[in-house]
Amino acid sequence: MRRNYKKKSTEKQKQSIPIARRTKSQRLADITSRAIGSWSYILVQTVFVFVWISLNVFGFVRGWDPYPFIFLNLALSIVATYTAPIILMSQNREAERDRNRAINDLATDRRAERRIIALQKTVDRIERKIDKK
Repeated sequence: MRRNYKKKSTEKQKQSIPIARRTKSQRLADITSRAIGSWSYILVQTVFVFVWISLNVFGFVRGWDPYPFIFLNLALSIVATYTAPIILMSQNREAERDRNRAINDLATDRRAERRIIALQKTVDRIERKIDKK
């Protein structure tokens, strides 16, 4: 008795956005999110803030933003205003991909469970036949 176990697709799988089919803005958001979440970005940002404050405190360039560095605060706030939604967009897509993987894993586990139950029934029948002899 041979069964054809083909991988069945679910509606959820059809609704997912494959990585290759993302729009340009989605790819840009993912690239930006990866860059912003890296140590190199943190180091560059730290060096930038340190240089900005040093130039203003020590007056190397006529202190265009004196203490309390309101212009620096504005610049960093603008950067944060744009980076937060970009990171959230990327995280939402990643969460959708994770949900779809979980659905696929569950479907695979259920198919495997059905196969194991069928095999167990076959083994039980064989054992009963052997015991009768």
